[in-house]
Amino acid sequence: MMSNHDKQAAAIEAKDLTKQFGDFTAVDGVTFDVQRGEIFGFLGPNGSGKTTTIRMLLGLLQPNRGEAVVLGVSIADQPGAIRSRVGYMSQHFSLYNDLTVIQNLRFYGTAYGLKNDDLEAQIQRSLRMAGLEGRERAETRELSGGWRQRLALGAAILHRPEVLFLDEPTAGVDPLSRREFWDLLYQLIEEGVTVLVTTHYMDEAEHCQRLAFIQRGRLIAMGTPAELKNRVLGDKVIELEPDDPLRALQVLRTAQKAGEGGLREVELYGSLVHLVTGDSQRTEELRRLLEREGIGVRSISSVEPSLEDVFIASMRAGG
Repeated sequence: MMSNHDKQAAAIEAKDLTKQFGDFTAVDGVTFDVQRGEIFGFLGPNGSGKTTTIRMLLGLLQPNRGEAVVLGVSIADQPGAIRSRVGYMSQHFSLYNDLTVIQNLRFYGTAYGLKNDDLEAQIQRSLRMAGLEGRERAETRELSGGWRQRLALGAAILHRPEVLFLDEPTAGVDPLSRREFWDLLYQLIEEGVTVLVTTHYMDEAEHCQRLAFIQRGRLIAMGTPAELKNRVLGDKVIELEPDDPLRALQVLRTAQKAGEGGLREVELYGSLVHLVTGDSQRTEELRRLLEREGIGVRSISSVEPSLEDVFIASMRAGG
């Protein structure tokens, strides 16, 4: 885990990046850096400015204000200078459905300027890394979401990029494929590739070395998962398993509005309820509050906050 950031070594630097579309400000003064060899997660609701930020860092959109620096190159001054050194995988995968796996890779490799033996060597490397050997002649339209995702990643790394931008790469993909995809990302990190990934899956965010939360175009929190949990919520999360979760949620939210129990957040997690409170010693008080309403409590305890707890609390505070 990286704690001391050497600014000279930063692979990506966003400085006061701002983008407006008419009267709408999509990205508002965003500043962060991503260190070389780091997986950096960018989290936020749909429409929060994640994709717009990535497009400015790639030189695909011109900012109204601020500066994007990637691998030491100012994107405004030399927009084409980093193209051969970065990879980009959009949330729509940008594959040609009527081409086979190998035809897609050959097309992208040629577009990246690879030729002859180098092109073929990199195609074989991508096929190996993505586990696509034996599927070279499959039509892309016939691939499942997980295999299409692997092919898109294979295409994005054909030219051996130093920095990889991944925009919601696992959206709509099954959990097993998502896990396997992250295994591939860790292989790339071991090879020294820097990864900036947007995601809305909290289990994936836990695997990032550092995270930034963005809401309505503004960064509202940044740090390692552990730092964010400690800074935003400390250890004051109570998890309870009531007989009737929906009714318990209603009772506890009523108590929250009335200022009872020191409750700051009340959220449902399946059959469990998570409570953010200023005092984690209030478990018995909360148990009695529910039992007064005829709701039994099977278990209640103080737990470490999840990243989802932190994300929801940050979004509420930022709103």
